[in-house]
Amino acid sequence: MPQNAQQPSFAECLRDTDRSAVHLEMRDDYGDNERFAAWRHGARIEWGDRSSWWRPFHDRIAGAVERGVSVRRVRIISEPVSAYIRWEHYMTRANLAAGEQVRWVPRRLASDLLLPCNDFWLFDDRLARIHHFAGNGFLVGDQFSCEPAVLKLFAASFEAAWERGVPHEDYQV
Repeated sequence: MPQNAQQPSFAECLRDTDRSAVHLEMRDDYGDNERFAAWRHGARIEWGDRSSWWRPFHDRIAGAVERGVSVRRVRIISEPVSAYIRWEHYMTRANLAAGEQVRWVPRRLASDLLLPCNDFWLFDDRLARIHHFAGNGFLVGDQFSCEPAVLKLFAASFEAAWERGVPHEDYQV
């Protein structure tokens, strides 16, 4: 994608996806936020009150899944898990409710996999949205690529991690 091109939003990327949206996450911490802080202090979700936890992100995922898009996420994690990963595991119930499939890969099971250095989304194997994070876990920017070699590497690395992954319902933190 040319550097001066307007970067599409996540919503636009997902809206233009017909078959598959996959997300590879490889960090053990993505920085602090209000919901994570509340969870650390004992707050828990009232899962019966969907309006309290459902977000626009979940609407986008559910809409894509309803259109027939397969949405999958793999999280490569250290063990013992960080507090952030324990919170993500707890919150994954919302991703599943939206229609995502989620798997967990302990790093000890991923040592022989060739993985990119950055988290990414891959849409229909045609567009990669690559996330760049600061050392404190906060997203500092995205890079987009339509380069065939990058797309092929990302697709292969995601599928290899997916095959090693433990389905969410079977992974205990």
